[in-house]
Amino acid sequence: MSFVRKLGAGIAPFLLVFSLLAAESPDKATAVARKALDLLLAEKYPELRTMLTPAAKDRLTVDFLHDQVGGEIHTFGQLKEVGDPVTAKDGDNTLISFPVHMTETRVNIQFTLDTSLQVVGLYLRPLNAPLPKVWQRPSYSKPEAFTQREVTVGEDEWKLGGTVTVPVGKGPFPGVVLVHGPGPHDRDEEIFSNRIFRDIAEGLSSRGIAVLRYDKRSLTYGDKMSETAFTLEQETVEDAVRAIVVLRRQPEVAANRIYLLGHSLGGYAAPRIAARDGKLAGLIFFAANARPIEDVSLAQGEYLAHLNGDPSPQLQQRLDALKAEIAKVKSLQPGTTPPPSLMGLPGVYMMDLKGYEPAEQAKKLTIPMLFLQGGRDFQVTSKDFDIWKAALAGRANVAFKEYPALNNVFTSGGDKPGPADYMKQGNVDPAVIDDIASWLAQRGN
Repeated sequence: MSFVRKLGAGIAPFLLVFSLLAAESPDKATAVARKALDLLLAEKYPELRTMLTPAAKDRLTVDFLHDQVGGEIHTFGQLKEVGDPVTAKDGDNTLISFPVHMTETRVNIQFTLDTSLQVVGLYLRPLNAPLPKVWQRPSYSKPEAFTQREVTVGEDEWKLGGTVTVPVGKGPFPGVVLVHGPGPHDRDEEIFSNRIFRDIAEGLSSRGIAVLRYDKRSLTYGDKMSETAFTLEQETVEDAVRAIVVLRRQPEVAANRIYLLGHSLGGYAAPRIAARDGKLAGLIFFAANARPIEDVSLAQGEYLAHLNGDPSPQLQQRLDALKAEIAKVKSLQPGTTPPPSLMGLPGVYMMDLKGYEPAEQAKKLTIPMLFLQGGRDFQVTSKDFDIWKAALAGRANVAFKEYPALNNVFTSGGDKPGPADYMKQGNVDPAVIDDIASWLAQRGN
């Protein structure tokens, strides 16, 4: 096994500096995890699923456990021995990893348990890959100041798991729906040991604001979506509108004070989402691109290819391939049939965005808007920020805030902006949480 396999939630980290806590003596959590392991190895998948959280059940179906997880475990051979577990804490969750000796290989099988000792996720890791460096709760998160509960976004074949954090006290409270960037993100927008959306949710709910975050459709139904010609509508817009409806129906939330925070692609789509819903109180653009996706992709590709000097032949080859794909996107003509695939997305996805100018769409909205930008962001840059500012200049209900030391996920980075920023354990900067909460308070909340 040459990579880290993560099953059940989030994004699989491919390169991390790990931290471990010492092995602990068996306790209740360890006993629960050992029971889950025994059921997994015995292929008693229906019984194992009774131990999962509702969100994990949505992902870890019996078929998935049998075909994908069990299928891989079969390649390891027969069970010889289960070693002593190693445990660690990840916020409120407990990570328990068992070294398992099979006839063909050795592997770590890890279970993540929540505070009620239900299984949140199941992971297969190489034996030499210890537990990951874990999320640390930021100082601005005050667990005693809010409660949280699970919700379901949507009711059809695309229904998604979500979490609502609600302030303690007398409502009704303003609410914010969090909408992800590109890729198959979980509700926390987990990137390595960072939990971008969890930071925001807990930080804002500690300040009297209800927040809904949910698993992205491309995470929960990635295989199913890969068989369909989806667009931004199916990837992002539909579920964001559904999430707004769910938050609006929560008894503690003021239905007329619902805002949307869109990160990256979520901000790019925010004007469409606002127009579709028609009743949002405002929008927060969190490192949102205003340029077309293909332009942002090319700029990112060029930057990364030259990050450490002149690109290698292999990097140059990949960059040239990207440029060829972008040329095809630029040549798309309305009314024509696009290729089945462009830039790793369905051709209809790129065709649907032909002519879409989010800043111009935002101009048509009369609701308040807040734009936040990191000065170290090499993905969504000042070029995008300047487009938003030019389009909305002079609007009294539109605010712009830039953070010179922060990156695309509003954490601090190293000496030079790059992918290594995201491998550093950190939290969304306190100033960002404070600015969002203050801006919402100025809206009469």
